[in-house]
Amino acid sequence: MAKPAHAELRARRRNESGYTLLEVLIVLTIIAMAAALIGPRLLTQLDRSKVTAARVQLRAFGSALDAFRMDVGRYPTDTEGLSALVAAPASDRDAGAYWQGPYLDGDIPDDPWGRPYTYAPPQTLEARPVILSYGADGRAGGRGLSEDIRYGDAAP
Repeated sequence: MAKPAHAELRARRRNESGYTLLEVLIVLTIIAMAAALIGPRLLTQLDRSKVTAARVQLRAFGSALDAFRMDVGRYPTDTEGLSALVAAPASDRDAGAYWQGPYLDGDIPDDPWGRPYTYAPPQTLEARPVILSYGADGRAGGRGLSEDIRYGDAAP
């Protein structure tokens, strides 16, 4: 005698293997442990790459400021700031006449943490201007990833 179709289907389902709750919990535990071990390392590497990016941007600013000085004969003033690298200074006609910029492509970028860089002109003729990022915490001072990242001579 032939089995009814639904009885045959039930018998086939009983023979199929699937994942038990214990197996699923073990896999989830392994994934959670891997994320707990690897996640902090990835975040630390991301923070280190932001520090490196800030240093690279500061060196680019330094090169652009040196080119500005060669053309204009001085570094930008405190009021002109870094914007003098992308637009001719309107406050000084002589500087505007010698300005050969823009010395940077596009606008002045913010630091990797989304805050503007601080600019201070040199205090003496021999000194270089200071460009500063306050690091991850956005405050003066700090250690490690929160340490200030500086280009130039004197403190702003």
